[in-house]
Amino acid sequence: MKKAQSDTLGFVPQKDIVYNKLLPYADRLDEESNDILSKIKGNLGRAVQLREIWPGVLFWTRKLSTYMRLYGRKFSKEDHVLFIKLLYELVTIPRLEISMMQGLARLLINLLKKRELLSREDLELPWRPLYELHDRILFSKTEHLGLNWFPNSPRPRSSSKLIMLKLVQRCSVENVLKTLVKSCRPYFSESATQEMLDEWRPLFCPFDVTMQRAISYFELFLPTTLPPELHQKGFKLWFDELINLWVSVQNLPSWEVHLVNLFARLANDNIGYIDWDPYIPKIFTRILRSLNLPVGTSPMMVPRYVTNAYDISHVVLWISSLLGGPSKQAQAQLSGLFNSITSFFHPSNHGRWLMKLMKLLQRLPASVVRRLHRERYRKPTWLTPIPDSHKLTEDDITDFVESMMQPVLLAMFSKTGSLDAAQALQNLALMRPELVIPPVLEKTYPALETLTEPHQLTATLSCMIGVARSLVSGGQRFPEGPTHMLPLLMRALPGVDPNDFSKCMITFQFIATFVTLVPLVDCSSALHERTDLTEVEREMCSASAEFEDFVLQFMDRCFALIDSSTLEQTREETETEKMTHLESLVELGLSSTFSTILTQCSLDIFKVALEKVFNFATTNIFETRVAGRMVADMCRAASKCHPAESLKMFVPHCCNQINQIVVNEEVLNEEELDKELMWNLQLLSEVTRVDGDKILPYRSDLVQILQLTLHLKCKQGYTLACNLLHHILRSSVLIYPTEYCSVPGGFHQQISDYIPIKDWGRPGDLWNLDIRWHVPSVEETSFAFYLLDLILQPELQRLQRFAQGEQDMSRDDVLQSLTIVQHCLLGAGGLMPPLKGEPIPELVQSMVNLDETTLYTGTAYDESRENYRDAICSVMRQLLHYILEHSEDDTKSLFSIIKIISDLLHFKGSHKHEFDSRWKSFNLVKKSMENRLHGRKQHIRALLIDRVMLQHELRKLTVEGCQYRSIHQELMRDLLRLSTSTYSQVRSRAQNVLFTALGTYNFCCRDLIPHVLQFLNPENSSVTQQQFKGALYCLLGNHNGVCLANLHDWECIALTWPAIVRSGLSSAMSLEKPSIVRLFDDLADKIHRQYETIGIDFSIPGECCDVAKQLMVTGSPFPKEPVLSAEEAAEGLKRQDVKNFESVEKYKQLIGDLLDRLSNRNMPWKFEQISIGFLSLLLRDDHQLPPPAVLFFVKSLNHDSLYVRKVAISAVAGIMKQIKRPHKKVPVSPSELCGVKEPSGIVAGDRPDNQWLQYNSSNLPRTQQDWDRCVFVEKTHWGYYCWPRKLMMYAPLEEQPKQNLTREEMTEREQIIFDHFSDPVFINQFIEYLSLEDRKGKDKFSPRRFCLFKGLFRNFGDAFLPLLQPHMERLVADSHESKQRCVAEIISGLIRGCKHWSYTKVESLWVLLCPLLRTALSNITVETYADWGTCIATACESRDPRKLHWLFEMLMESPVNGEGGSFVDACRLYVLQGGLAQQEWRVPELLHRLLQYLEPKLTQVYKNVRERIGSVLTYIFMIDVNLPYTQPTTSPRISDFTERILLQLKPLTEGDEEIQNHVVEENEVGEQDERTQAIKLLKTVLKWLIASAGRSFSTPVPEQLRLLPLLFKIAPVENDDSYDELKRDAKTCLSLMSQGLLYSEQIPMVLSALQEIAGSSSWHARYTVLTYLQIMVFYNLFTFMSDQKAVNDVRTLVIKLLEDEQLEVREMAATTLSGFLQCNFLSMDAPMQAHFEALCKTCLPKKRKRELGSIVDTIPSADLVRRHAGVLGLSACILSSPYDVPTWMPQLLMDLSAHLNDTQPIEMTVKKTLSNFRRTHHDNWQQHKQQFTDDQLLVLTDLLVSPCYYA
Repeated sequence: MKKAQSDTLGFVPQKDIVYNKLLPYADRLDEESNDILSKIKGNLGRAVQLREIWPGVLFWTRKLSTYMRLYGRKFSKEDHVLFIKLLYELVTIPRLEISMMQGLARLLINLLKKRELLSREDLELPWRPLYELHDRILFSKTEHLGLNWFPNSPRPRSSSKLIMLKLVQRCSVENVLKTLVKSCRPYFSESATQEMLDEWRPLFCPFDVTMQRAISYFELFLPTTLPPELHQKGFKLWFDELINLWVSVQNLPSWEVHLVNLFARLANDNIGYIDWDPYIPKIFTRILRSLNLPVGTSPMMVPRYVTNAYDISHVVLWISSLLGGPSKQAQAQLSGLFNSITSFFHPSNHGRWLMKLMKLLQRLPASVVRRLHRERYRKPTWLTPIPDSHKLTEDDITDFVESMMQPVLLAMFSKTGSLDAAQALQNLALMRPELVIPPVLEKTYPALETLTEPHQLTATLSCMIGVARSLVSGGQRFPEGPTHMLPLLMRALPGVDPNDFSKCMITFQFIATFVTLVPLVDCSSALHERTDLTEVEREMCSASAEFEDFVLQFMDRCFALIDSSTLEQTREETETEKMTHLESLVELGLSSTFSTILTQCSLDIFKVALEKVFNFATTNIFETRVAGRMVADMCRAASKCHPAESLKMFVPHCCNQINQIVVNEEVLNEEELDKELMWNLQLLSEVTRVDGDKILPYRSDLVQILQLTLHLKCKQGYTLACNLLHHILRSSVLIYPTEYCSVPGGFHQQISDYIPIKDWGRPGDLWNLDIRWHVPSVEETSFAFYLLDLILQPELQRLQRFAQGEQDMSRDDVLQSLTIVQHCLLGAGGLMPPLKGEPIPELVQSMVNLDETTLYTGTAYDESRENYRDAICSVMRQLLHYILEHSEDDTKSLFSIIKIISDLLHFKGSHKHEFDSRWKSFNLVKKSMENRLHGRKQHIRALLIDRVMLQHELRKLTVEGCQYRSIHQELMRDLLRLSTSTYSQVRSRAQNVLFTALGTYNFCCRDLIPHVLQFLNPENSSVTQQQFKGALYCLLGNHNGVCLANLHDWECIALTWPAIVRSGLSSAMSLEKPSIVRLFDDLADKIHRQYETIGIDFSIPGECCDVAKQLMVTGSPFPKEPVLSAEEAAEGLKRQDVKNFESVEKYKQLIGDLLDRLSNRNMPWKFEQISIGFLSLLLRDDHQLPPPAVLFFVKSLNHDSLYVRKVAISAVAGIMKQIKRPHKKVPVSPSELCGVKEPSGIVAGDRPDNQWLQYNSSNLPRTQQDWDRCVFVEKTHWGYYCWPRKLMMYAPLEEQPKQNLTREEMTEREQIIFDHFSDPVFINQFIEYLSLEDRKGKDKFSPRRFCLFKGLFRNFGDAFLPLLQPHMERLVADSHESKQRCVAEIISGLIRGCKHWSYTKVESLWVLLCPLLRTALSNITVETYADWGTCIATACESRDPRKLHWLFEMLMESPVNGEGGSFVDACRLYVLQGGLAQQEWRVPELLHRLLQYLEPKLTQVYKNVRERIGSVLTYIFMIDVNLPYTQPTTSPRISDFTERILLQLKPLTEGDEEIQNHVVEENEVGEQDERTQAIKLLKTVLKWLIASAGRSFSTPVPEQLRLLPLLFKIAPVENDDSYDELKRDAKTCLSLMSQGLLYSEQIPMVLSALQEIAGSSSWHARYTVLTYLQIMVFYNLFTFMSDQKAVNDVRTLVIKLLEDEQLEVREMAATTLSGFLQCNFLSMDAPMQAHFEALCKTCLPKKRKRELGSIVDTIPSADLVRRHAGVLGLSACILSSPYDVPTWMPQLLMDLSAHLNDTQPIEMTVKKTLSNFRRTHHDNWQQHKQQFTDDQLLVLTDLLVSPCYYA
């Protein structure tokens, strides 16, 4: 096949769409595709060389992507590589407009999608251009200043509903870029990995945001598909480093997710080349933690565990890549994982975590199937194959399926629906049908029997649908599968139930699915004729005799359903007569299921069914809205399957009936028609939707009926007649397959030589599909034209005479004629050639050919006949103008005309929306029945035929880049006229058609825009309000089409934006009408949302041209276009320069226009704001704003409208960035600076070679020359992990641009700003406005204002300080929040803006600032402390701490001095913490000083100060991390601190008495005793522990353990909120600590601490040990399980506590044990059972006489405790399996029941256990009963039935 094709094509195609070869006109496609491809190559090559990016390049790249949609990758390998290289060069053009980049990137992704087609030898792509593109867009330096609008930037004006859209759009550009990198990744060079590591390693600084950036780059860019011989240059360079980093981070920072995604990809691409075994327990522990399941009694979650949880799809990929291999460890852990979470899948459990679990369940089998497919069935490609040693063996698969079955079976009935479980079962059944299907059947049969639980039925049926194919096809693994099919079908029939909609739908789906797979043929005769059948086959043959029965019963059910849904039964008189949504779904389900059944029937069964349906349809008369539609559908299904037999019965019958009724004349004029006539018409119109040549014999009858009925008076009547006409025409002129049977050729052979049961579940064979096509014959075509001449011609003539005023028609007549015209067009649209007309010239200039391509779709137009499309078009236009002149209120006719115009423009035999929904449903069916394991398109035949048909439709609907001709222009003007007419419904329908048309024809928007804008022109005084609104709606566009107001093109925007602003002066505009105001809001909103910075520079670099040149001279098909001459190339360059120059001019002109509009005094405020909004969008980073606009914005800073001031502030901040003078940077070598060599190998943290960066108070730059000598490193992450290859630092001051220019030296723009800000009046007013409050209580520190001040002080030095100083002093002293906020914004701007000032200036600045800040901090209030915190944090961000030493020294003076009360202390600490946190690891000295200062103050009395100190301590110790390759830090360390604390807490740890909270006495004087001090200290320490749980990277486990005993002592047992702060905090602390991640080496330490506490005298402590243990074990499950000693220790501990003297502790121990058993951490083995049974038998002493004193009774005797322990142990075992009955359970229940009459508390325990057992096993008791013997059941029933109260 390939060979023959490559001869006709002249090349071997990479991978074309195979379905094209099955089309009836397949032989013409090779020629067509070659023609299109050569045009694309030639024109694209020319366009690039002519440097015409728009329209040329974009036009032809769009053609290329259409070509790929139609033909797949049907080009040679050389062409493929060249296309990719060309597009890669284009996408990475640095100044390319973003929207263009996105379009090109999508095409490039599509070209790279099938990576098996091109190996690394064929293609190599550089990674750096992609990185630069990514960095420029996603980490844009100018976006936040409004100098760059990406298709998704956060805009100033947005409401909450837009926020959602934002997220979607933000994703769009981000996702395109990420997918692009993913697609290019396999082709990066072998040296790329090392280059990336060098580039991004220096960003590794765990305390900094750059860490997130570096790791996400690694995740995205690192190539993992290198061949094994290059692994040394690939992942081996980084694997150890990153996996150790991952292992040593305990608290889920946000970047951990990226690491997991990277590892998952690495594992999947290199199965068998990496030894994961040492990490497997860690991996599974973390996966389990990441599911965030609730455990224990008090689920207190750390919020970041939820936000940063792993992405399930990557987790699944990782797990499925770890399976297999020699060690089998992963499967063991996976079984453990499912065992431990199975009970969460039970339908009675529900929570936020459920969605994640279901996703895991659904995706894991799919991922394993994908891997199996890759190992066993996929064609080998250049990608590394999996070594045999690591392929999945049969045992591996069995183990995997077994481990998943239990959770999947539970999840079938989940609250989230059964879909996930059904998909999981579908994939599991592909691997092991014999393990999967029987348990599902066991659940299905009872569900089909029960009537009371419909949910159970829907769930089991949807799961059966999933496994249908595996069941029916049997195979060696599950040969008895097919025998279940008939019983299932028969039992499903009662599900067709008119009273339960969802049951009905799932039953239809179930029946349809099974019937599609199985031919319904009675093969029972084969039992006598054939002897070669197996046992199972014989069984199937004898069962198949029931098929006929099944079909007839199904029809009876359907008839009953129809009878109960007639209109009379389901509606009141008043309600609508349309079908409801549910009814239409049932109709769809019924008709498709019935048609599937008939398609799959043998002819004998079909005849019986046909007879039955014919009798039902003709003996009753149905109303035509609901029941009638369903019956007609069933009849249509019958006539479609075997048209000849069916039409013979239906057509004569219906024609006779209709003729008899219509014989008497008055029927024609009746308003309400006879029911019988209507029903027969409906029936006739449906049964004629069949193969066209089968209708021909009846044509005279049908034409007679049409002539009789088309002109009925009754609308319903003539509409049915029109449908009949439409269907007859359609079936005669379209191309479509005529049968969809599951076996080619149907089932009509003799049983003796062909036995249909062999075809059960057989997939279609793509190469022998043998599709029967209906291709219109000459006879059919001429019949269609005959009908058109007979029926359409007269109607058109009538309408034309009416339109010319020669004949009168009533409105109803006009509507009737229009309906007939419309249905003729719908029926025969495929025959009519497209509209003719001259192309419209001069819309756009191009040196490249921009012609449309036409595709052949099976019929050649007959040019000799009249083109009815043109005829209809001219009549419709005349009629339209006539109606608009004379009777504009005839809206129904207008609706009809709009519909006809739409079809004239676009309709060629099928509609886009129908195609879309068919494509969707095709994909759904494909998914539900595909076999992902074997792949290779093994779908069932009907699906494959459907797909070929869709390919044909796709070709019909492809209208890329149609030429815009004069006729289109006229129709669009008509549509525009309708869009601005009087009635709103007419307008909105016309607008929708107009928007579709605008998207279809090339460049037509440019032609239409001036016409729309005329309605908005204020000089045009005749405009009505309706026209005005219509025009605005035309500009606005619909939600997915073109938006005329915002085309990405300077010419269009330069027209529309000023026009929108000017329309404010129009007489039709009134701001009183809310609808108009809303329109303008929406318009402005949409423009703000969709605007992306439009390019000014459209240059194409030379590299692109070289690739394009190659494209024009290589490969086959050879482009016909001539190679470029030198003159053309020069002309192209010239045009490119002209275009760039014109763009800049248009940009300036647009700004000028908008400023002109603004200067008009009469402009309403609304339009002033819109205009300013537009101006703000026009700031850019590659072209400075023209001076008039700068002046305007600076003046607007003092505008009286708040909105305008806000926009102006952002704009001026942006302008500051534009006019900033660049500062020179020079490379610096760190090792020369400090005289220390860089370490070899990776050493992170505090090293000798980065010590010079750190803050050292003895060596601060305090003089001019120190300052000049000091090299300031502003970014905090440089040097922590390693140094960058080239460290760029600012050059010395004398090489930088001159500071403090005089006014003469400034540019014009700088002068404008300088003049205003030097004017005291301007400044006074400006500060006045800034210190007003905007929304009370909602205002925050504004980053925009900060940027404005930063820019001012950066660009102009301290020129404005003298003017601002008095204002700052005044504001600081005022405690109003808005005043304080204003001064905080100025100060942070000042500090950041003085980055490049000379030393003297900086010094004098601090002399001014320090007193100001002191005043501010003493005046701080609740409202302002957050703003001051932000102010200082912003000021310190990315600044060298040595530059800010004045600030730090001032803040460190004495933060907690008690002046101004506790609140001010807490605030000072907060502000200090903000500054230090920004400095991270570079201020160890300050941290030490602060710690030293705080330690004596840890016993603070006030809660707010304590909490703040706790938080500060977190930041002080944040730097003490335990990461790989990291040196011990020089910052404070936790271990030393803990030592000192424990000393002070000694009084608490030694005593045994209870620790009470310390309450403050008002008049305390002097020192309190040590104990009280210790309690106060402890409170602060708790605050620190709680604060650090969510923030630090690693948990200091050894240090925390030393505090554990103390916490256990305090923590309360009950859940009660009334406890004091101390106890609550202790409890929270324990909860957080127990959830921490432990390493295997830490487990023994923790356990020994717990054992010690378990021996303590306080039962509260012993009780809490158990709750701690539950959570700790679950959250570290696999780490524990990989250490046998730890498991034994836990078991001993729990069993020991079972015998505790305190009842509560014993019960908690039982609960804990039961939980451990349930998650399979401990197993119920014989020794344990024996131990409990022995304990149970402990004899109790006889009761002594009570008189001896009742004290004895209250203390339980040791014997009683032991006996209770035994009973509790048994009870724990029973409760540990709540949803099933293991083999050991019946015996244990019997043992328990013996203790029912023991003394309390034993009796209580037994009763509780039994009632719980009854509660959890009640649902499935029928199954569970089978595990017990009869005697045991008797005893049980006695126990479980409650005793009678009256006995």
